Amino acid sequence: MSSRFVIRLLLCCILLCAPLTVDAQEASPVSEQSEGITPDTDEEGAGPSEVLVVEPEAEAAPEAIVTLPHDLSVWGMFKSADWVVKAVMIGLAVASLITWTVLLAKSIELASVRRRLNTALQAVSGARTLNDAAIKSGIGAALVEAARDELVLSSGALQANGVKERVASSLSRIEAGFARRLSSGTGLLATIGATAPFVGLFGTVWGIMNAFIGISTANTTNLAVVAPGIAEALLATALGLVAAIPAVVIYNHFARRIASLKTSLADISAAVLRLVSRDLDRGASQRS
Repeated sequence: MSSRFVIRLLLCCILLCAPLTVDAQEASPVSEQSEGITPDTDEEGAGPSEVLVVEPEAEAAPEAIVTLPHDLSVWGMFKSADWVVKAVMIGLAVASLITWTVLLAKSIELASVRRRLNTALQAVSGARTLNDAAIKSGIGAALVEAARDELVLSSGALQANGVKERVASSLSRIEAGFARRLSSGTGLLATIGATAPFVGLFGTVWGIMNAFIGISTANTTNLAVVAPGIAEALLATALGLVAAIPAVVIYNHFARRIASLKTSLADISAAVLRLVSRDLDRGASQRS
């Protein structure tokens, strides 16, 4: 056999075996893939094992959202307040109304008294005798009439000093009664100014107590639960201050005006006593 024949035979064998090798190489990944997806079996080979499916945890229910009331105005907080806090607010509102009523009425009264006292003081200061003091009405007329009555009752008395003392006593009692009438109504202002802050504080304490009770009932620490109650409670304190501060200021104002009127009244009494003393001295000189 020649060498050429042998070479040709080898080339034919190579050409015939080459396609089989390529097919084997292409088939091997598929077989490996098929082996990789072979389902798992249990030890006894009964079939594929069960796959454990983990379900997602249920989301916790969101906490109940407590919202503030929409109406946080003064009237809205009053309507939603507890009945005790409402009673406190109503009482403080009435006290504030009384304060401003006393201011209006007392201002008119004191202004009228001031005019009458000025007129009476001018009439008494310009008179020569007690009979010349022509005062038609008012506290000045009451002082002059009291002095005249005492002179009539004491006519024929030998001691002029005793007559003066009795006249001074009568005038002092008239002054005291007039001062009491001037001070009428101001006692309410003093009471309101002293007690209104504490009444408002009581409403505040009651409202805050109810707010904390609401927290324990709702089982939540959300500020929205306690905020409305605290706002209503603080409104009671604010009303207490609104009632108390003007009452104190107005009371002090009236105290100064009444003290000034008392001074004017004392001047009228002193002028009447001077007229009485002059009339007694004239009578004594005439008798002598």
